[in-house]
Amino acid sequence: MKSIILSTTALVLSAGVAFADTTVRMGTEGAYAPYNFINDDGEVDGFERELGDALCEAAELKCEWVTNEWDSIIPNLVSGNYDTIIAGMSITDEREEVIDFTQAYIPPEASRYIGLSEDADIDGVVASQTSTIQSAYVAESGATLLEYATGDELIAALRSGEADSVFFQGSFLEPIVEENADIVWVGEPVPLGGGVAMGIRESDAELKAKFDAAIEKMKADGSLNTLISKWFGEGAQTF
Repeated sequence: MKSIILSTTALVLSAGVAFADTTVRMGTEGAYAPYNFINDDGEVDGFERELGDALCEAAELKCEWVTNEWDSIIPNLVSGNYDTIIAGMSITDEREEVIDFTQAYIPPEASRYIGLSEDADIDGVVASQTSTIQSAYVAESGATLLEYATGDELIAALRSGEADSVFFQGSFLEPIVEENADIVWVGEPVPLGGGVAMGIRESDAELKAKFDAAIEKMKADGSLNTLISKWFGEGAQTF
């Protein structure tokens, strides 16, 4: 459910990749549980790893996983370092000026504020992750935005007193609130974004079509909803 707003002109590849006999490189962040994270064996894990593997199988594609830091994840897709982004990425108008998206595999989800008390200031100094729809929202709200590279740094900033509150994706913050008695929800949920989807280069229409068909198949047979419930809980919004 994250969003990058690019200020630079994207590179345009002259032709798509022929994927019939090629390994498709699946780009993710590896730092955004439960969507994606690195497990104790050093492997990409999480909802999107399981989903991505299932989609590759359904599309009859050979796939491998590549990790990339969030703040350069779109430029490195466009430049050819990998072939997809599957990293908790929200569909936004700004991003669609640079890359294509498959249909959503997660419905739009609300973002939330957290603080060390229920009256924490959400109009003061607010921490959010760099280049996300959440940080853009904070900047436009009139609050003072503090941007950090990872979700873990947001919690550290809150606890250290650098930030009055944190604004980020609800599904990321939920286990943090549940597991830490000193961190609580503040204010009301804020719906942002158009759902989470795979990012694909504009030149790779064939690959986009293959993944669209695979996502549609998983929606139709119920397996996508099963995965969503497994990783986000039975109360998570499904299709």
